[in-house]
Amino acid sequence: MKKERPLILISNDDGIEAPGILSLVAAMDGLGDIVVAAPLHEQSAVGHAITMRDPVRARPWPFRGPSGHVTAYAVSGTPADCVKLAMDKLVPRQPDLVVSGINHGPNTAVNVIYSGTVSAATEAAILGIPAIAFSYCKWGSGGDFEASGRMARSVAKRVLEGGLQPGILLNVNIPDLPLADIKGCMITRQARSKWEESFAERMDPFDRPYYWLSGKFVNLDS
Repeated sequence: MKKERPLILISNDDGIEAPGILSLVAAMDGLGDIVVAAPLHEQSAVGHAITMRDPVRARPWPFRGPSGHVTAYAVSGTPADCVKLAMDKLVPRQPDLVVSGINHGPNTAVNVIYSGTVSAATEAAILGIPAIAFSYCKWGSGGDFEASGRMARSVAKRVLEGGLQPGILLNVNIPDLPLADIKGCMITRQARSKWEESFAERMDPFDRPYYWLSGKFVNLDS
């Protein structure tokens, strides 16, 4: 009897058209069957929010990987919504692995709480599925996801082969370096940090105030 190929569910918080998820799909190519369920629009910093007072919609999305067509859905909700909905309605069977990312920017320290990328993986872990969140440690636009994709493939392959303890997920932050300069993976603790935040007050065309959040990241371990 032919062994069933692993099923890999892929999500993110940067949206279904983000370069990071394109790289992650390419990285998972050949490791198993792939289903993508990702937000239609960017959902960065929504944390583990779920949608309860509005309908959640999923529509098939034209998505191509290195081996051709990939089954994909653009979801109107949050990253956690994507995983919840996929598990109940969109995947043909229980996934063997859920991977989230590749986020454009690190998800370390306090940002783990805010991260939609990490929350998609957390939701999978809650549902009993081995899960990994991947982040590329470069802020802003641009950057080369090639090294991140290769590292993601290496870690995902090891998890598919060896599994994870129930309820455990991996949060993998990949430095902005050429692959040859990345020496491997190391397990570490979550750093202590905070955001020094402020709200800029502005006026709309109707002379009503509105507020725009900004902040400075402070590493409390340094």
